[in-house]
Amino acid sequence: MSHAPDHDERLRRARLALDGLSVGDAFGERFFGPPEDVLPRIASRTLPTAGPWRWTDDTAMAASIVEVLATHGEVDEEALARRFGRRYREDPARGYGGTAHGILQQLALGAPWRLVSSAVFDGQGSRGNGGGMRAAPVGAYFADSLERVVAEARRSAVVTHAHPDGQAGAIAVAVAAALACQHRASPRAPEAFLLEVCRWTPAGPTCEGLERAAQLADVSPEEAALRLGSGQRVISSDTVPFALWCAAGGLSSFEDALWRTVAGLGDRDTTCAMVGGVVALACGAVPAEFLEAREPLPVAS
Repeated sequence: MSHAPDHDERLRRARLALDGLSVGDAFGERFFGPPEDVLPRIASRTLPTAGPWRWTDDTAMAASIVEVLATHGEVDEEALARRFGRRYREDPARGYGGTAHGILQQLALGAPWRLVSSAVFDGQGSRGNGGGMRAAPVGAYFADSLERVVAEARRSAVVTHAHPDGQAGAIAVAVAAALACQHRASPRAPEAFLLEVCRWTPAGPTCEGLERAAQLADVSPEEAALRLGSGQRVISSDTVPFALWCAAGGLSSFEDALWRTVAGLGDRDTTCAMVGGVVALACGAVPAEFLEAREPLPVAS
């Protein structure tokens, strides 16, 4: 199978996005619990001490995407469905949501992904945040062409998210990851960054949320989460706008971006996964202390 001449460099970026995503995922997961325990640790920026930091389904599914990109040089939906199903069968206790359990159980049994993906929610398909949580490596791999990012991100989502707005979340995060790759050479202010993401995101609730996010220049993460949602409904439109607001304002510091994100509470492993995958690309690395604390990444499945 032939790959692009710069496949190795593309894959290096995708793996950096996976590192950032998985660290964000595992970091955010450590901040669930009673508010009287969690909020002081966030306010004082006290890193979790008990380790390793365990990653969740966000990382498991993103790892499958990187493996498909490594093998195929593109998002092959059939190959991705098989990897999703196999990895789920091998380790189903990674925090998958109820709908995801149903979809992935069927994929693990070899059911056609088109039928499985489109059958949920009375045939509308899922508009959940799962397409976005795993999309940063797609944007990293195809960062030289935003048109290709949009197409490949949609393919990465449709295997489990037949609803257009579920796919829009994946497209938005992947576009943000691609823009983050360009950030040091062509920096954008947060508002401009978010509006550029929105320009490539299909019309709908997620794009509308991004437009609102772009207007929140001088508010706290807590206020942004109140206005945008931070994943309480576990759907794209109440997760992706807040996560990308956090990323857009934190592109110069991986650590600051994660603390900014977890302050919004909500679906904090997923918002931090989205932010970590994007901001790692802008920073060019993930802090060693965070990588060492994170549970080792899953092996190729």
